[in-house]
Amino acid sequence: MTATAPSRADAADAADAAASFDPLRPLLTRVAYRMLGSVADAEDVVQDAFIRWLGADRAAVHEPAAFLRRTVTRLCLDQLKSARVRRETYVGPWLPDPIVGEEPDDDVTLPLMLALERLSPLERAAFLLHDVFGVGFDEVAATIGRDAVATRQLATRARAHVRDARPRYRLERERGLEIASAFFAASRSGDMSALGNLLAADVGMWSDGGGKRPAAMQPVLGFNLVMRVHRSLAVLFGKYASTLVEVGTINGLPGFVTREADGEYQTTALEIEDGLVVGIYVVRNPDKLRHMH
Repeated sequence: MTATAPSRADAADAADAAASFDPLRPLLTRVAYRMLGSVADAEDVVQDAFIRWLGADRAAVHEPAAFLRRTVTRLCLDQLKSARVRRETYVGPWLPDPIVGEEPDDDVTLPLMLALERLSPLERAAFLLHDVFGVGFDEVAATIGRDAVATRQLATRARAHVRDARPRYRLERERGLEIASAFFAASRSGDMSALGNLLAADVGMWSDGGGKRPAAMQPVLGFNLVMRVHRSLAVLFGKYASTLVEVGTINGLPGFVTREADGEYQTTALEIEDGLVVGIYVVRNPDKLRHMH
């Protein structure tokens, strides 16, 4: 059986849908990624939204951006139900997919994305849409299927939960990249004195290998334990070289991308307060780095 070729009318309709959708795709992808923490899942949701846009009565839609944002958010809420189950069985710490080089136009950095994980899906949607993307509460309420009062309460609860994860002040980009470069040099050369001078007393380290590459199964918390881990890692780096690919911004934090001895990419993002590293976030799971190839 041969497939029927699309008619000229179908092709024109698809082109018309794409013309109105494509300018909104970057924004919709940002919404989906901030909701889901996964590049592949965000892209799937946005493509699903396009298919729905293709089948919609577009002439009756007065505000395509609002319509599509609502569509994407609802698809993300559906996704989060299954994502929550997957996270419960995830091997080791879970970190969001790293986004490298994107200068965020909001303060949704990696620590805030981790804080969002602790919210209910509706709290996350209300907070992101209103506080991050500037959507009015009436539209947020219509999107998530709650009244405006309940939606305000969801956003207020979410705000209280994530308050500590929002940056208290903006670190100058160049200073952040200097610290990231120094961290790479010290950790790979085994200069533990230089590395120790970069770390806060309450520093923590999270490594996401997803059970597919070696990584700590629990967060490593406190200066002494983080230094002990890096002493062990320095021995490995001495035997198996780690190559610097770039120093830049990773999920809004200074950090660097390396290619490790096994040929796989790795990202290291650094949370910095008062000039010292308080959080080290390492993504090693190859599934989360595939979009970087």
